[in-house]
Amino acid sequence: MRRKFIAGNWKMNHGPAATSEFFSKFGAELKDAKEVQEAVAAGTEEIAFFVPAVSLLTAVNVAKELPVIVGAENMHWEKSGAFTGETSGPMITEIGATHVLIGHSERRHIFRETDEELNKKVHAAIECGLVAVLCVGETLEEREGGKAFDVIKRQFVEGLKGIDGETLAHKMIIAYEPVWAIGTGKTASDADAEEVCGFIRGLAKENFCDKTAGELIILYGGSVKADNTKGIISQADIDGVLVGGASLKPDSFMQIVKNAL
Repeated sequence: MRRKFIAGNWKMNHGPAATSEFFSKFGAELKDAKEVQEAVAAGTEEIAFFVPAVSLLTAVNVAKELPVIVGAENMHWEKSGAFTGETSGPMITEIGATHVLIGHSERRHIFRETDEELNKKVHAAIECGLVAVLCVGETLEEREGGKAFDVIKRQFVEGLKGIDGETLAHKMIIAYEPVWAIGTGKTASDADAEEVCGFIRGLAKENFCDKTAGELIILYGGSVKADNTKGIISQADIDGVLVGGASLKPDSFMQIVKNAL
C-alpha cells in the first residue's frame, strides 16, 4: 500500500524567525493530533515542508524533534562553481534536508526552466541522495487547447530521461500541478485531478513497468485547502497533496494533514 505524502511548499515566505515560530506552533498542533502521530509512526503518512533556502538550516534544526521531512524548493545541477545565487545538492544535504522540489510550475513558467535543465537537476538530486519531487502540469491555454496530456507526457518523459524504474519508485515523487489552479483559487475537480494522475501512473507503466507504476507516489497540487483535501486524497491514483498558501499557517496545514488520513 502506498504511503500518503502531505507536503507544504512555502515559496518565498517565512524567513528564519517565522520558520522557528511556525514549527513551534505546528509541534503543539501535532502533539494534540494522536491519529496523525500514529499514522506517521506506522509509515502510512509522511509530512513534509519545502522551505526557502535561507530558512533551510533553521527548519532542520527546529524540526529535529518532530516527525517531519524538510526539503528545499529548488537546486542547481552542478555541485559547485560560478553560479551566483544558486544552491547545490551537496549544500542542501549538508544542512540536513532530504528532499527537493524540481520543476515547480513557477520555476518552469516564471524562470523559464526547460525539461533538459530539470532532467539535469533530477540526476543531480538522486546522485547526492536527495528525494526528487518532479512537478508536471499544463497551463490553462494548453488545457483548453486539448494539449494537457501531450504537455504532461513530454514533461514526464523528458524529465526522467536516464532514470530507471527502481529509482523513480523509491527515490522520486511526481506532483501534478495544473498551472491554472495554483494561487488562483481554482481547483481541478476530484475527477479531473484523478484523470491526470491516473494518466501519469499509466505513463510510469508504459515507460517503466507495472511494479514501478504501482509503487510510484503521485501528488496533486493547486489551491489545496482543508475543505477539498478529503475528496482529492480519496482518488485511487492520488497519494498526497502539495499545498501552497494553506501550508503557511500551522492550524490550516494540520487540518489538511488530518483530512488526508
